[in-house]
Amino acid sequence: MKRRSIRTRTLGAALILFLGASALMAWTSFNDAAHEVEELYDAHLAQQAHVLNKLMTGLSNTSLSQVEKLRLLSTLEEMNTLEESRNGHPYESKVVFQVWQDGHLILRSFNAPAEQLTSITSGYTNEQASGDQWRIFVLPGLSDPYRILFAERQDVRGELVTKIAFRSLLPELLGAPLLALLLWLAIGYGLKPLETLAENIRDRDPRSLTPLPEANLPTELDTIQQAINVLLAQLKDMREREQRFIADAAHELRTPMSVLSLHTQNALASNDETDRHASLVALKAGIERTTRVVSQLLTLARLEPDGPVEKTVTDPLAVSRQVLAELAPLAWQQGTELLLRNEESTGWSLALEPGSLDILLQNLVGNALQHAGPGGKVEVLWQPETGCLELTIQDNGPGVSDADKHLLFQRFYRGGGEHSGAGLGLAIVARIVERHQGKLRLSDTDNGGLTVTVFWPE
Repeated sequence: MKRRSIRTRTLGAALILFLGASALMAWTSFNDAAHEVEELYDAHLAQQAHVLNKLMTGLSNTSLSQVEKLRLLSTLEEMNTLEESRNGHPYESKVVFQVWQDGHLILRSFNAPAEQLTSITSGYTNEQASGDQWRIFVLPGLSDPYRILFAERQDVRGELVTKIAFRSLLPELLGAPLLALLLWLAIGYGLKPLETLAENIRDRDPRSLTPLPEANLPTELDTIQQAINVLLAQLKDMREREQRFIADAAHELRTPMSVLSLHTQNALASNDETDRHASLVALKAGIERTTRVVSQLLTLARLEPDGPVEKTVTDPLAVSRQVLAELAPLAWQQGTELLLRNEESTGWSLALEPGSLDILLQNLVGNALQHAGPGGKVEVLWQPETGCLELTIQDNGPGVSDADKHLLFQRFYRGGGEHSGAGLGLAIVARIVERHQGKLRLSDTDNGGLTVTVFWPE
């Protein structure tokens, strides 16, 4: 389904609001105009009735005989007809009057019906007479019992009101297309920076993760551009981490794979059972080492992102007992004493990322067991300190010189010796501690060896 553009949506909403408001104002204006026209015409009817009433009153006060008065009234009717035929107004025939006296029609305009328009004695009314609807004003005489009726056909008023309303709406009807065009151009001008930003994004190399160039953009688009630049920076960082991980994996696995290939060739080429067995043993050890390297690389890759750390409440002693139980066979095989120097009743807890403490202990304790050697000792101790919980792991192996201590947490640093591993274990430990805002300290063990202390914030 094709979606409408922002310009079309904005223009449609603006026109709907404008036309709706215009229709409401037009309707209000129409009602006001109709009311004012009605009032004006009613006033006109009353004015004419009062003029005629004055005339009839003056006629009654003259010394003319009744016959002369009737002749004069007849002349008034003939003059009305003659005037209309010469230069009257087209609407004049739609305005009529009647003068009644004692129930008799004594005077009427030439176009007035002969029948009585209404029976009311005074005021305004709407009546149906001679097939037309009339607006009637009745004025009783001042002295003689006259009833003066002035009436106007309602279709005249309706025609006038319609013309007034149409003429008031005509500019809006004619101006609506022009307004739509002007709004279209104005919205296009307002959206020009957005089109420019979209064009800059479209024209970019898909492989480029450099930030968008700064431009003089409106506040709303500047916020969007900043968000895009933040996203590009995150993608660039992720790509660099992936490339670094691939480089690390290639660097670390190249030599073990070459060694595995060499042991395999030796086993296949050797005719001596003893040499073949030795090659297979070496192959098995190489496979185990490569498996451990791959596992550590995957662990390091999982810990690499800088996203939020989801923590759960963890019993550090329970996790320590479980990890040490898993490593106990290794310690027994090489003749190393492995101790957890804590009572069962301690009830400490830490908010940690699930699985992080297991990985840290496996790396630190496993590294200590490798260097302690036969007859050596590895001790694990938890103890509370001000504002933190302290984990100490110490061994009585050969130890590490002060010059090499700061290098231990670098990737692939092995430090030499027959027990050197992939150089990733302590890098993983440092990353876990960093993700939990902890601290890591290396020191020498009394009588030789290395002590690793981790400070976990409570």
